[in-house]
Parts: sequence; C-alpha cells; structure tokens
Amino acid sequence: MYTRRIFPIKVVLKWTRRSILMFLILATIPVILFDILGMKWLHVPWLPLGVLGTAVAFLIGFKNNASYDRLWEARKIWGGIVNTSRSWTIMVKDFINNDHAKEKLSDSDLHNIHKELVHRHVAWLTALRYQMRVNKPWEQLMTQKSNTEFKDSYFLVCEDTIPIEEAIKPYISDNEYKEIFAKGNRASQLLGIQSRRLKELKQDGLVEDFRHMEMANVLVEFYTLQGQSERIKNFPYPRQFATLNYMFVWIFIILLPFGIMAGFETIGHDIQEDLAQHASRTSWGHLLQEFIAKHFVWFSIPFSALVAWVFHTMEKIGENTENPFEGGPNDVPITDLSRGIEIDIRQLIDDTDIPAPYDWKNDIVM
Repeated sequence: MYTRRIFPIKVVLKWTRRSILMFLILATIPVILFDILGMKWLHVPWLPLGVLGTAVAFLIGFKNNASYDRLWEARKIWGGIVNTSRSWTIMVKDFINNDHAKEKLSDSDLHNIHKELVHRHVAWLTALRYQMRVNKPWEQLMTQKSNTEFKDSYFLVCEDTIPIEEAIKPYISDNEYKEIFAKGNRASQLLGIQSRRLKELKQDGLVEDFRHMEMANVLVEFYTLQGQSERIKNFPYPRQFATLNYMFVWIFIILLPFGIMAGFETIGHDIQEDLAQHASRTSWGHLLQEFIAKHFVWFSIPFSALVAWVFHTMEKIGENTENPFEGGPNDVPITDLSRGIEIDIRQLIDDTDIPAPYDWKNDIVM
C-alpha cells in the first residue's frame, strides 16, 4: 500500500519506460512508411478507430472498477480480522478465570493460559498471511521485469525472506508445530487447535458454558473471515475478461498511429497554405515554419505514444490491483496489519517481548 498523497511521476515513468519506448517505435514505423516512403494510402479513418477507442475505454473502466472492488473487499475482510482479534483477546482475558474452576489456578497460571491463546492467535494470523502470499498460476505480475526491478529498488515482502516455519515457531508448542505442518491448511488447523483447547478449559471449569459459546462464535467468525480471504485469493478476476481486454487495448494501440497521421498531415497542409500568404518567404523564421509544416505528420509520434501510454497504463493499473494479496506495492498491507494486531492484543494481556512495528521504506507498506 502506497501511503503518500501523490505517486511520484518519475516512479511511474520509470515503471512504464519500456512501454513508452515500445509506443514510440510503433508510432514511428507508420510515419516513416507514410512520409518518407510515400505510402499516403497507409492510414485508418478516425471514426471507426474512435469507436474502438471508446469501447476499449469502457472495458478498461469496467476492469478497474472490478479490480478495485476486489481490493476494497479484501481490505474490509482484514479490517474485520483486526476488530475480531481484539474482541477475542478481551474475551480471553476476562472470560477465562477461577470463578467456576474445579481447581483454582494462580494468577501466573491464568496469565500463561491467556498468553497461550493469544500467541496461538498470532500464529493463525501468521499462517493466514503466508497462505495469502503464495502465488497462484494467474499471479505472475511480480515476475515481470519492470515489477521485479521496482520491487528490488523500493520495497520488501517479508514473506519472501522469512520462512513460515521460522515465523510461526515462537508462538506455538512443538507438538502443535508438528501437527499443523503435517497437514495442508495450517491456518484452519490452528483454529481447530484453538477450539480444542477452549473445550478443555470448559471441562476444567475455567470457562463457563455461556462464555464458551461466545468464544466459540468468535472462532467461527475467524473461520468466516479466513474463508472470505481465501475466496478472493483462490478465485481470480475472470481470465476471459482480462485476456480479451488486454488484446483489445493492444489492437487499439497498434492502429492508433494510422488514425492520427492523416489528421496531422492535414494540419501541416493548412499551415503551408497560411505561410504561402507571407510577404517574405526567405527569412529563417519562414523557412523553419515551412519545414515544420511540410513534416508536421511527425508530431503524430509523441501524441500517439501519449494516448497509447494512457490506455496501457490504466489497463496495467487494473491488472496490478486485481490480486490484493499477491505481494505488490498496491496490495492490502496484511503484513503490517498482522504486526499491528499482534502488538495490540499482546499489550492487552500485558505480555512481554512485544515486537516493534515494521519500519517500511519508500512509503510502501506491505
């Protein structure tokens, strides 16, 4: 997640510089054929090209809206995880006590139980965010050269540098560690262990029936939130829309120079007619304007590249937004949210050795 008010234009230009070079080349080739080689028939009427551009603009807008909806839904889900984690912690702190215990425990033993349940919840958060960072077959953006260069220069994905085993190990026992890594969905297994432990506490009288039911409902809510995250992660933006939208954008970009050239040549002819009315035709100013007017079609190259850059960049923005857990700079910052939750809930139970917030660089929070 980028946190500054405005994304620096130099970063955008650096990110898209290869595309800009490609657009300039694609715009230059038709002008060479048109102006130097004399292929004056080599142009496309603007009317059908304008209709195509309008259709492509609608498709890009539809894709970007759908991509933003996926991003915003993911953010709401993790906002729910933040709130429910706090609710779980105060329930652990206040509901688990000696009021109905078969054997009274010391304050230290009760605190250790609170710590155990909260730490296991942190392990669940850790397992879930690691599962969200695992790349799916359709998530290949961060392997593209421009994105890889941007990632190496501007931000770091913690899940790519710290193994999940090392990240989870401090929060659970050795038996639980072996149990969850022997099965597939580690986050689900941790919630299962949490439920099993809650049942044991109920049997020992440390949680009475009604409070046990309330805490079990919170665990169900965690399962619901996890499932919602997995739904976004495991179901991509429909590939038929993404693929055809990409193809239509490139068809428009390739045809765009052929539709602009004739218009710029017409402007050049109009300038030449105006220059013909000048009293003096030998001054350097007149000769320069005459040269420019004669080759005015070459100005179509930067304008064509600019229009192509706008369409292509907007399409790329939608593509970079459609997978909010992939590990890109515009994703939901689940790593930072998880660390924030950990700090918050461990402080609620007066825990020790609480980690510091992440120190993010270049205004990009992951």
